[in-house]
Amino acid sequence: MGGDTALVLGGGGLTGIGWECGILYGLARAGVDLTTADLVVGTSAGSVVGAQLTSGMLTAQELYERQLGDAAGEIAEKLGAALIARYAVAMARSRRDATAYRQRVGAMALAADTGAEAERREVLASRLVSHDWPAERRLVVTAVDALSGEPADFDRESGAGLVDAVSASCAVPGVWPPVTVGGRRFIDGGVRSATNADLAAGYRRVVVIAPIALGSGLVPSASAQAARLRKAGARVLLITPSAAARKVFGRNVLDPARRDPAARAGLAQAEEHAVEAAAVWSG
Repeated sequence: MGGDTALVLGGGGLTGIGWECGILYGLARAGVDLTTADLVVGTSAGSVVGAQLTSGMLTAQELYERQLGDAAGEIAEKLGAALIARYAVAMARSRRDATAYRQRVGAMALAADTGAEAERREVLASRLVSHDWPAERRLVVTAVDALSGEPADFDRESGAGLVDAVSASCAVPGVWPPVTVGGRRFIDGGVRSATNADLAAGYRRVVVIAPIALGSGLVPSASAQAARLRKAGARVLLITPSAAARKVFGRNVLDPARRDPAARAGLAQAEEHAVEAAAVWSG
């Protein structure tokens, strides 16, 4: 499906949520309103931001302000070195086969003791201001089938509920449990790509906001996907974290205490992208 404008919101944990909201508000203050996008693609953290952005119930400023303040009471998780090493082993054993890699990570996720699926779903449900798919904007939420390794792109026509789709997209393997949708189990859409920006193919003007810029072997980078969109004729702006933002993120992107400073870092960074964003978005 083609169209005019697409906004791609990548994965990147709680710091990614905060930083993306800061970028969006900063650009809005500069006169670039990305909430008008015909298509919004959300992966993991980006699915949380995208669902709220397209709800019609929050302005960019309100979405930003929701990231600020005390994170007391929220549970911090961590992508530890041991878990990252297991991802690396799965990639090495997959021998350049991306589907095989996703199957291995899915098997790891299904076998992990990561708590009750229903409890995790409640957490995601509490973060969303609406549990209904947007009627006026097309929102696509990405996930991966834990058994087959095949990508899943949920939207209002898919039959999946919005809360289930977002929960699936945020189901980081080995950290949180896979999510059941239609009798199948799904894991984080970032296992395929941290942005899934290729889903914006056919749109003429694309802004990609990517908390995680790099790829890793069988997982394409944001810059590689943006380059392919440009080659196909789209005008594309890729925004990745500044050095100051990366410093604020620290080593644990799943730490709720870092969401506030990450949001402020995004707001501060947005100014440097405002002119280019306006050129891409306004044509």
